[in-house]
Amino acid sequence: MTDRPWQKVNGTVDRGHQVASGSALDSPYPAGTIEMQTPFFRALGLDLSDYFPGTLNVSIGPSTFQLINPEFIFRAVEWTDRHPPEDFSFTRCRVLFQGSAYDGWIYYPHPETKKRNFQAPSTLEIIAPKIPGITDKCRIEVEYNPLAVVIC
Repeated sequence: MTDRPWQKVNGTVDRGHQVASGSALDSPYPAGTIEMQTPFFRALGLDLSDYFPGTLNVSIGPSTFQLINPEFIFRAVEWTDRHPPEDFSFTRCRVLFQGSAYDGWIYYPHPETKKRNFQAPSTLEIIAPKIPGITDKCRIEVEYNPLAVVIC
């Protein structure tokens, strides 16, 4: 991924709703939403099977972000019968933590098609491999493609 014009943003890992990973005790999706969605994304051309089936929630506040040219946009994905289909966008990123870089994807369930568990506009949801030693409140950097993501 060295052919991309990477830029960096600093962030802090935040505890999310824990629905994506299925860790929330009150989650209606015990396997986690990412594990349930992965086969649908694979069928549409994005294989996430090598990544941790959950999201790393990274606060970049007070900044916010917008996906302006994501690599993948999936419309009307019917991944559950619990609510109407959802739209999702993805773009590549890298998580920089303790001297190592981890390839990942910014995961963006479009809020206009989402029923619950909304994120703040300053929170990047990232699908990445399991990162040793990373916990809530860790400071990290996220490298992103400024042709796909705008940090405001």
